Amino acid sequence: MVVKIGEFEAALPTKGVGASGPTVTEDGKDFASFVKDAGKSAVGSMYEGENMSLKAIAGEADLTDVVQAVGKAELTLQTVSALRDRMITAYQAIARMPI
Repeated sequence: MVVKIGEFEAALPTKGVGASGPTVTEDGKDFASFVKDAGKSAVGSMYEGENMSLKAIAGEADLTDVVQAVGKAELTLQTVSALRDRMITAYQAIARMPI
């Protein structure tokens, strides 16, 4: 999953969480929606890579298309794994904080 800088900046909150509820961006998406959409995009990329691999086995797909789809799926998997590792590290740091 590749997120362009402009899309990422658009997803950043414009105001903090307060009595008005969750933070909402200019385009009307809150952080939970942003994460949900990113997850759906990642899963879609993985399915696309898998489907292109199956088409290649059946002889129905061009080799360059298969390589591109599998490369995109591999990059998505690496990105998701790195994000998972960062979230675990952040959780552990919060858990070690004194109360």
